[in-house]
Amino acid sequence: MFQNFTTTSQSEKSAERIAALRSKMKNENIDWFLVPHADEHQNEYLPKYAERLAWISGFTGSAGFAIIGINEAFLFVDGRYTAQVKTQIDLELFKTQDLITQPPSSFISSIAKFGETIGYDPKLITITGLTKWETTADKIKAKLKPTQNLISLIWKDAPSPSREPIFLHDEKYAGESALSKIANLKAILEEDRTDALLLTDPASLAWLFNIRGNDVEHNPLALGYAIVPTAENEKPFLIVAKNKINDENRDYLQKLCTIIEPRDFDKILTAQATGAHMHCDPNLVSSALGDMITNAKGKIIAKRDPIVLLRAIKNETEINGSRSAHLRDGVACVKFLHWLETQAPNSVTEIDAAKQLEEIRALTAIDMNSELKEISFDTISGAGANGAIVHYRVTDDTNATLTENSLYLVDSGGQYEDGTTDITRTIAIGKPPQEAIIDFTLVLRGHINIALARFPMGTRGVDIDVLARMPLWQHGKDYAHGTGHGVGSYMNVHEGPQGISKRAMEPFKAGMIISNEPGFYKEGEYGIRIENLVVVKETDEPDNAMLGFETLTLCPIDTNLIDPTIMTDEELHWLNAYHGHVSRQLSEHFEGAELAWLKNATKPLSKELPAASA
Repeated sequence: MFQNFTTTSQSEKSAERIAALRSKMKNENIDWFLVPHADEHQNEYLPKYAERLAWISGFTGSAGFAIIGINEAFLFVDGRYTAQVKTQIDLELFKTQDLITQPPSSFISSIAKFGETIGYDPKLITITGLTKWETTADKIKAKLKPTQNLISLIWKDAPSPSREPIFLHDEKYAGESALSKIANLKAILEEDRTDALLLTDPASLAWLFNIRGNDVEHNPLALGYAIVPTAENEKPFLIVAKNKINDENRDYLQKLCTIIEPRDFDKILTAQATGAHMHCDPNLVSSALGDMITNAKGKIIAKRDPIVLLRAIKNETEINGSRSAHLRDGVACVKFLHWLETQAPNSVTEIDAAKQLEEIRALTAIDMNSELKEISFDTISGAGANGAIVHYRVTDDTNATLTENSLYLVDSGGQYEDGTTDITRTIAIGKPPQEAIIDFTLVLRGHINIALARFPMGTRGVDIDVLARMPLWQHGKDYAHGTGHGVGSYMNVHEGPQGISKRAMEPFKAGMIISNEPGFYKEGEYGIRIENLVVVKETDEPDNAMLGFETLTLCPIDTNLIDPTIMTDEELHWLNAYHGHVSRQLSEHFEGAELAWLKNATKPLSKELPAASA
């Protein structure tokens, strides 16, 4: 199995670990030490050796930040983790804060005294991040002190970095050769009048060189850096550990780039930066690397990594690959949902369900002449109250049973060579509470609003986020996460810059793949989320350049949780059309009881016909 269910949070050890950290802080004359959820590449999901925040606090979410002082400590999380954090950390040791409304770089001014010293690891704080800390430090006359990572000094049994080799991503899936991508990238750099581009994001390396890796759990990334000179006759430099290069990838990579050992990275970067204009993404490049460039008399051209947008806009090969991946993923999900319905009451646990789903995904891929390369994240398998924990990760300690007359939320995905999937379904176990049916229908209405959206060029996620929330808002309800995130192509399941949220400022462009996943969470009782992936496409309006969405995900939405009497005719039409499409696409892959289940699950609903008897 790709997923394990061991308990990784060790908050019971936080007290002794914080005491050891504070001892180091005193030795370094540091009053406050910054602990971001970050590695040297600003990955969202971290390699195990970089899970310093989880090690010191017990919090295992994918977004967080700690400020640890000599006498007190603060942990910042966003809305996805407000429930989870309470169960994972020692609340006697840490005071929790909101990561969005009270950013750590601003909050420090309310706790640090004038003239105190704030220590940080410059390899983990970006150029932009450091600027924010400097602004606050100036206000309170605090001293920012770059230092080696103090947690690494006390984490004696930290995991070693991955030794997995790079593997190649075939052009038949990528849709464009690496040589073509490099040439196009150099043209962009030349137009921007920069001498070279520094890449620190492993996803950009993966896209540019058509490579993948196994250095980050569930994300097919190879950790490394690249420097891309603008000059046409100069190859890019790829900085990766020697153990990443083997006989299968060496010849391919040597034709594309000059391979550099990490121990020589500083020397190569200094040489390339000397007197040069170096394009750096200040939100990704560490302040340590930024200092290296400026110390070499180089000028930082602070602009977004151009590959971010290039890889976000999928080409036709990638879009068709995503459709294929979603077809087999839809078959697997239907098999799973049918299996779930046939189980005896109170006989299935969250772990049972997650294991069964992963096994079905793997076997279905083989049956359909493919391979499940990985899952795209730890399956969120939440029964009852656990479903209300937005990014719940089931462990042996938390494993609950799917009980009668409750809700079960399952958020999962697969990594296939032709695409990455991410789907959430909320399932009625037995007869659901009437309140849950109303809440589910409101969430569904918001989901449909996004699916039906048509909008002009230049529209951003922030402009349409309200469409998903309006049905809930009208009933005084909301959810504390974004409505949608970008998704990669056999890449990260969370990919920018596109998204749908209150802060999503990137204009939509045809070819972007995004999730559509409004939700509602009643803490202590149930969670609801309905997630499909969609691709942005041009619409057929003859006289107006408009965009809309094509839904990629193929799986029934549980009609036992729908009250059609509170839906509009247009919403019901979309639901019935979607279910008809799912049935037509998937039916040929089933027979017998599974086919009968699919046909029943996709029956049309009407306002006169209650969902449960439809």
